[in-house]
Amino acid sequence: MAGEVPRVPWVVGVSGASGTPYTASVLRGLLAAGLPVDLVVSRAARLTLLDETGIAWRDGPGAWPDALADWLGRTLAGQDRRDRDEITARVGALVRVHGSDNLAAGPSSGSYPTRGMIVVPASTATVAGIALGLSKDLLQRAADVTLKERRRLVVVPREMPFTGATLRHLVDLHEAGATVAAASPGFYAGAVDAQALVDFVAGRVLDAAGVPNVLFRRWAGELGAARTDRPGPGTVDAGTTPDPGTAPDSEKAPTLE
Repeated sequence: MAGEVPRVPWVVGVSGASGTPYTASVLRGLLAAGLPVDLVVSRAARLTLLDETGIAWRDGPGAWPDALADWLGRTLAGQDRRDRDEITARVGALVRVHGSDNLAAGPSSGSYPTRGMIVVPASTATVAGIALGLSKDLLQRAADVTLKERRRLVVVPREMPFTGATLRHLVDLHEAGATVAAASPGFYAGAVDAQALVDFVAGRVLDAAGVPNVLFRRWAGELGAARTDRPGPGTVDAGTTPDPGTAPDSEKAPTLE
């Protein structure tokens, strides 16, 4: 309708490499920023998601909203996050899901407006497919479209070690204009659990995409600060930090600007 603000989403592609917690954290960051998302889950990623979370993913409109709310609304230990209700509401308002075999979906065309695309995690097969322009499914086609339209493409490989072929494919992606952001957490932020390391990677991925986020504690130029003033279990992401009113003093997370 005339006068409506057009929906311009981020496309998020999920391949079959291990690393679905990275996907969840990136998606939470995008939704927290109020940004719409078009989500593409590959066939291989469905198996990985089932293995790592117990969630049986289906692309049908009656199936995916609850599955996505479960995926994003749980901690790594399988417990509900404190912000689960907010996440569920954002999923309903901001997310669309496209089947990986639906090459007629919006992201397959350059005339479909998007802010860019994040592939997280990116398996070595997906890296190769994007680098070679194979477009064998919607994930690869959407990435190819993102490159040809000169939009932001952030590719997050997690598998290692790399073969020579994969290294060459990653260089090809870099030279084509993509940002290669390996899933390599930093330890200067004072992480005390796995979720904090996941969120560090997700926060840096969102940085590469130009999306403001508070998923991790940033370097402020003071050596040793994270060792003397560590965030408590969880992260600076409010959905996983303990309630300051109930956590022991040793586990209370500081309020970070």
